[in-house]
Amino acid sequence: MNYSYPIDETWTKTEIIDVVNFFSLVERTYEDGILREDLLLAYERFKQVVPSKSEEKQLDAKFQKDSGYSSYRAVQKAKAASSGAKIKM
Repeated sequence: MNYSYPIDETWTKTEIIDVVNFFSLVERTYEDGILREDLLLAYERFKQVVPSKSEEKQLDAKFQKDSGYSSYRAVQKAKAASSGAKIKM
């Protein structure tokens, strides 16, 4: 991993941890696969920190540019999967 996760310096330590956790789970979705519920739970917490769709798109674009992984696509696949499914990109 030769990139950093996109964070906002105005977030609290807990919010930064939650956002980094979400992006690390997206990364795991691409590399190893992950349970649908784990990713959706992390996404729910991410949306509490980043409620704005435009900010979410900006963070996803930066993350995708740096890592090659799309959080948007991973979440869409998780939402479409059945309960208990393991998703892998």
